Amino acid sequence: MHQYRIQGGYPIQGTIQASGNKNAALPCIAAALLTDEPVTLKNIPHIEDVQVMLEVYQSLGGTVQTLSTNAYRMSLGNIKTSAIPEEYAHKIRASILFAGPLLARTGKAILPPPGGDVIGRRRLDTHFLALTELGASVASNGAFTFSAPTLQGADIFLDEASVTATENALMAAVLARGETILTNAASEPHVQDLCRMLVSMGARIQGIGSNILTIQGVAKLAGCEFTIGTDFMEVGSFIGLAAVTRGELYIQGPVVQDLRPTKIAFSKLGITWEHEGTTVHVPEKQALTVNCDLGGMIPKIDDAPWPGFPPDLTSIITVVATQVTGTVLVHEKMFESRMFFVDKLIGMGARIVLCDPHRAVISGPTTLSGSELHSPDVRAGMAMVIAAMCAQGNSIIHNVYQIERGYEQLVARLSSLGGRIHRGS
Repeated sequence: MHQYRIQGGYPIQGTIQASGNKNAALPCIAAALLTDEPVTLKNIPHIEDVQVMLEVYQSLGGTVQTLSTNAYRMSLGNIKTSAIPEEYAHKIRASILFAGPLLARTGKAILPPPGGDVIGRRRLDTHFLALTELGASVASNGAFTFSAPTLQGADIFLDEASVTATENALMAAVLARGETILTNAASEPHVQDLCRMLVSMGARIQGIGSNILTIQGVAKLAGCEFTIGTDFMEVGSFIGLAAVTRGELYIQGPVVQDLRPTKIAFSKLGITWEHEGTTVHVPEKQALTVNCDLGGMIPKIDDAPWPGFPPDLTSIITVVATQVTGTVLVHEKMFESRMFFVDKLIGMGARIVLCDPHRAVISGPTTLSGSELHSPDVRAGMAMVIAAMCAQGNSIIHNVYQIERGYEQLVARLSSLGGRIHRGS
């Protein structure tokens, strides 16, 4: 199993290109299943999760042509099976995104329980609610079997603003008969990207960017060429890394408006950045001091559905807070196991009180010491990389497969910025 060896204490310096949005790439790959015409996807990050999704697509009978490191042409005339192979489903939670397209194209989808990050319970109920409202029946016997000879548009109120459930409902509804209204829909930038891709294929969707989506079903979708947006979660990770290593970083390509919730949260820690066009500049000199709420109260950073602070950045900002003067409360509302990685930070010297599975109080700054760590999920793994790069001494991070599921060519890119990081066995 591969590991990272990191020598901490070196500021990152230079320019880096933002990668394509992982959370947009995965549903867009699934959406290619909705047409029998070729689909070309560009700006796709070269990461493990993408490769697994492409393998699922091929297992269903599709062909994938690699045009470049970050571009693919996909084609699937006749779907040969409606069953997702168990070996792929267990690797990646996003495998469930094939349920909606398979239902729309074949009237059936068989999906083993999906895998993915170990960050607590991740409900599938909202997927079932949406697809059953559209006319599907669901049976569970080791695998989930969805059946729907005909999908019919419906007025659906989602019981939570689930990103993947919204995406599944969208992909089923675009080929359903009649009108579908999705209320309490997720509206993250990656959901918007999926909507825009579907529209370029001939789908009729109104309300993109809001939590109410209206879909008029069509009989057939065409192929398309679509470029996904950049990954604001990756950009937030690099901003945090630059700040805590006291480096100066230019990030090319971010969609600046996607960073607004992140900027509010980072500003509470005395971290800011500038932008010119689509280039974000993280200055070398940052205040790195907690900005208290009115009356000198301890500020809180909490995640929320879009346009709130992204849940995937709570791990990152927790590490950043250990290097900032003052005290802050981080409240991760969505997953009950995501904050458990902080015991590793405490072992490195961080002053953190884990109040319960969702809340941590961090007091800084503290000098972190190099340590041997194990990555439990994508974002906590990246948080450990950031901690190791600002720590004194050497660190080893195991299970880096989890990190590489979401961060493209991480070792090479950080090395190009002056990071002392090596990948080995």
